[in-house]
Amino acid sequence: MSVKDIARKQMLSRINKSAMDSARQLQTPKEGWIALVRNALGMSGAQLGKRLSLSRGRISQAEKAEAEGGVTLRSMHELAEGLGCRFVYAIIPESGNLNDVVEAQARKKATALVKRAATHMALEKQSLRDEQNKAEIERLTRELIQNPPSNFWEVE
Repeated sequence: MSVKDIARKQMLSRINKSAMDSARQLQTPKEGWIALVRNALGMSGAQLGKRLSLSRGRISQAEKAEAEGGVTLRSMHELAEGLGCRFVYAIIPESGNLNDVVEAQARKKATALVKRAATHMALEKQSLRDEQNKAEIERLTRELIQNPPSNFWEVE
């Protein structure tokens, strides 16, 4: 196993652990985190603005931008600090395990390869049975996971 493979496995493990933590359970509030936390603290927009040397209008704009998905990460860090909090940002796999993402891509590629081969074989009247095709997809999926080609993430 190469150093690159070991590093990749360590990164996968770290992401999977993070995905299993409480961040996976979080749902973004419809009003956004800035407004939710500010209101929970009983802090006005003007008071938060004063803490950050910003106008009340700028705080309102930031809260609106967050609710609409247009706030910057830098703004979120600054606003969280002004609220006495820490901004945390993560990208986690839906299933909680990044290996599932890799397996799904490997299965997609394997299915495309087998389907392409099956089409050519059918033209030559050498078609395999469905269970043989399924077994080949599973074999190829495992092979692609173990040794992904350079075009692994390209769409077929």
